Amino acid sequence: MNTTEIKAVYDRIKANSESFLGYPVAKDFSYSDYAPFLDICINNVGDPESPSTFAIDTKDIERQCIAFFAEMLSSSMKDVWGYVTNGGTEGNLYALYLARESFPNAMVYYSESTHYSVKKNLHLLNIPNIVIRSQDNGEMDYEDLEQTVALRRDKPAIFFLNIGTTMTEAVDKISEIKRIIKKYAIKDYFIHCDAAFLGTIAPYIDPKPKFDFAEGIDSIAISGHKFMGSPIPCGAVLVKRKHRDRIANSVSYVGTMDTTITGSRNGLTPLFIWDFIQKHGHEGLKDRVKASQEIAAYTEHKLNGLGIKAWRNNEGLTVVLPKPSERICKKYQLASQDDIAHIICIPGITFKQIDAFLEDLKTELFEIPTEFEAVIA
Repeated sequence: MNTTEIKAVYDRIKANSESFLGYPVAKDFSYSDYAPFLDICINNVGDPESPSTFAIDTKDIERQCIAFFAEMLSSSMKDVWGYVTNGGTEGNLYALYLARESFPNAMVYYSESTHYSVKKNLHLLNIPNIVIRSQDNGEMDYEDLEQTVALRRDKPAIFFLNIGTTMTEAVDKISEIKRIIKKYAIKDYFIHCDAAFLGTIAPYIDPKPKFDFAEGIDSIAISGHKFMGSPIPCGAVLVKRKHRDRIANSVSYVGTMDTTITGSRNGLTPLFIWDFIQKHGHEGLKDRVKASQEIAAYTEHKLNGLGIKAWRNNEGLTVVLPKPSERICKKYQLASQDDIAHIICIPGITFKQIDAFLEDLKTELFEIPTEFEAVIA
């Protein structure tokens, strides 16, 4: 590929990046300082806490990232273990794998609003599962869950919870899960939280949703590229150490412990996460959440002002609205499902971009037909 072709590809991607509003991918980052690392194959092979005979890695940086997340999620490295993944899907797959190894005969319960990749993960792991209805806002229907669990109270249960559903940012309530566990005296259970988007947001919301290790969960998956920002999809999975220890084994070929999904792992993405943590920290994330909430509130208010029934869950960053035309959806890359679409007010989206979208929508909604069109109609 020559220079002209490379520039054409870059220009296309850059233009598409500037116009999209419908997906949770932060846009306000630059990691150009790390360009020299692109000339090295960095491989965090095996367990991040175990050295390897292959030493071209960033495991020391990776451990710092996991320690930050552990603190953010009300725990510490003493009680939890984790690693940097290639995104939320891998994090969920790993957690479900550990849950299956803990309770081989368990049933998985997850809502119909769960991310599409989870069904694939369950198929790969061959775990029995039941889909639970969702409420109108995307939250799990606890009455349906309770009735379903009651019929299988003799089986171990794996509860797969959404801490921010894909379309509406709904949060499944751990308190309801605990109530059902207690009511039916379920002794063997595993609680996993898919917090891909909200994992780095919810800890800084007031009042803070109850979803982390302080609430008794067993594992959690979060994304790094969605709210923090990264040029490469990435994330982290954190689990109670007792679950990780159950599957650990040593591999002589690379001289390290094998505890992750893949053998070779990306050693570049921990640098991006670490860089963000060093620059922003907990206070920076808190400010970031507040700024994004202001954009979301503005978007919701302006849409309602146009007579469009837009809404958000829990002062979230996801503004749900009736699905606009195909032209609007394509231009702004709006994700849609059935008759709804959403705008996700992630860092990098500006008031100016929202105003441009609103003007486009207003023109389409209130466009006055020409004299010719009126006659034809």
